[in-house]
Amino acid sequence: MAGLERLSGIAVFAQVVESGSFSAAAGRLHLSRSAVGKTVARLEVRLGVRLFHRTTRNQSLTDEGQMFYQRCLRVLAELENAEDELAQGQHEPSGRMRITMPVLFGRRCVAPVLLDLAGRWPRLQLELAFSDRKVDLVEEGFDLAIRSGPLTDTPGLKMRPLGAHNMLICAAPAWLARHGTPRTLADLAGQQAIFYGRTTHDAEWVFQGMAGEAIPVRLLPRIALDDLDVMMQAGCQGLGLVRLPGWLAADALESGQLVELTFAERTQSIPVHALWPHAPQTPLKVRWVLDALLEHVSPILRTSTQQGAPVLDDVGMKT
Repeated sequence: MAGLERLSGIAVFAQVVESGSFSAAAGRLHLSRSAVGKTVARLEVRLGVRLFHRTTRNQSLTDEGQMFYQRCLRVLAELENAEDELAQGQHEPSGRMRITMPVLFGRRCVAPVLLDLAGRWPRLQLELAFSDRKVDLVEEGFDLAIRSGPLTDTPGLKMRPLGAHNMLICAAPAWLARHGTPRTLADLAGQQAIFYGRTTHDAEWVFQGMAGEAIPVRLLPRIALDDLDVMMQAGCQGLGLVRLPGWLAADALESGQLVELTFAERTQSIPVHALWPHAPQTPLKVRWVLDALLEHVSPILRTSTQQGAPVLDDVGMKT
């Protein structure tokens, strides 16, 4: 019985952290707020530490509480993995799965795959978050993240490459008629461009030379935007050169709204990875979703990727 009480206390404590309050946790667990508070209080007495800083308005984890929460996540993940393994014979993943992804790429390329899975797997409960910020999977309770850009800091995470965004240099026909078509990087330098970001300071695009060397080209950022869709609109309106992922620019290129500019030097591609919290065994539901993403999302990236294009560090997109 003591073992069961310990597991119950851990589950309640983790739900309080994830819900953000004792009241919200009580609602999710179908318990009274008093019962949740007493469970956490007994846990603190047994551990001999305070897990939460409590005020009349909010609560936050203590350092000890944060450390204990990370350990609790591992315990609960192992229990969930065990249940998943038993469910394999049902040939269907189940349970809640929280996934975060970049806004536009997520809406256009990832969400359709996941919504199809939700229709085919009714026992899988998906919670999808669309954000261009770098999410802390463990701290914010996510099971999986789709991340664009170089992986610089991934402690405690596993990862699988899904492909790469091929970045195309494009311009509207009207812009080319006014300014001419750049044929070399020297022609490109100093041209007005639409940049991803929140500043119009001078910026550069980086190319790779024939010998593999990096060649930065400085342009004049006329407009800075932190939304790729609006960047494409600005490019189609002839407001400057624009660098876009191939999957996003494809329709505008096919319709003639944009023209792709090509150079002897190659543009950089931006890697795309799936990441999930490290565990001795990857949960079954994560494996199923990963397989679906590799089957359906990776081909989207491949079909828009220039043959042999290098995949290098870049800051053109973020997650």
